[in-house]
Amino acid sequence: MSDWITGIVEGMGYMGIAFLMFLENVFPPIPSELIMPLAGFSAGRGGLSFAGVVVAGTAGSLLGQLPLYYLGRALGEERVKAFADTHSKWLLLDADDIERAFRWFDRHGGPAVFICRLLPGIRSLISIPAGIRRMHLLPFIVWSTFGMGAWATALASAGMLLGRNYEKVEQYVGPLAMIVVAACVAGVAIWGIRRRRSGRA
Repeated sequence: MSDWITGIVEGMGYMGIAFLMFLENVFPPIPSELIMPLAGFSAGRGGLSFAGVVVAGTAGSLLGQLPLYYLGRALGEERVKAFADTHSKWLLLDADDIERAFRWFDRHGGPAVFICRLLPGIRSLISIPAGIRRMHLLPFIVWSTFGMGAWATALASAGMLLGRNYEKVEQYVGPLAMIVVAACVAGVAIWGIRRRRSGRA
């Protein structure tokens, strides 16, 4: 996959970066942790401008969020709650828990979107609850742009600084993504188990 990504970035330039970052958001096995450092490395060599790399990466990421956002809108709140109630035994969540999560999102929607854009492993997933809760599209785009712009800038900067060793960014961030996801899953599981135990008490 690394050779394929390299070929697209070198052959298509900014359009290739935007295309790959779009795919990365809808097809997670394509890692932004490899795309943007490679683009930063190319900027460091003078083949591309750093600003253009960041803009292309941010634009591609933003476009990749829209299908997930509209997927959330299509699913709707009631379907998600019904699914949670039907499968609450293994989800360790029910409709009431989902409603509490949605109320939290209503209070912190914009900043929550921004922060999640900076967390590997869950960067794209926040678009789905944003769509389910029908967050207004303009603030969704604005907060997403800030977060994705910061992420693209950080990765491209790392690639520029590391030079030909840009692939080390993915080696470090990849395991971090797995840790973040595992921590989130474990946190939800522990919270659900404790809630059930307290309910039986």
